[in-house]
Amino acid sequence: MPDDKAAPTLTWQADTTHPEQAKKIREALRQVLDPEIGLSILQLGLVREVTIAEEGILLRMVLTTPFCPYGPALIEMARSRVEEALGLKTRVKLAPESWRPSMMEGGAGEAWGLF
Repeated sequence: MPDDKAAPTLTWQADTTHPEQAKKIREALRQVLDPEIGLSILQLGLVREVTIAEEGILLRMVLTTPFCPYGPALIEMARSRVEEALGLKTRVKLAPESWRPSMMEGGAGEAWGLF
């Protein structure tokens, strides 16, 4: 069974196609904090994919729970931070997968006693 305690930072399509913009997106998304947990949406592993195309940026996200009370606010903050950082129209699409603590960036889950 693989050990995913220290899950690495996800590699997005944008990391390959637009590395400088992907870096700016990561910086912007690190500012979006879950108000209950106090971790960024990147630390939590909520942003699963980022693609950049001529028509703009698409973020594919998951939420920690299906009916997360802060979900709409987190989605809007992510969208607006990325749009501000790059000046490109940004959309957020919720992915059908369920969030798991193993999606968190390396070490973040341990600090919360999740592993």
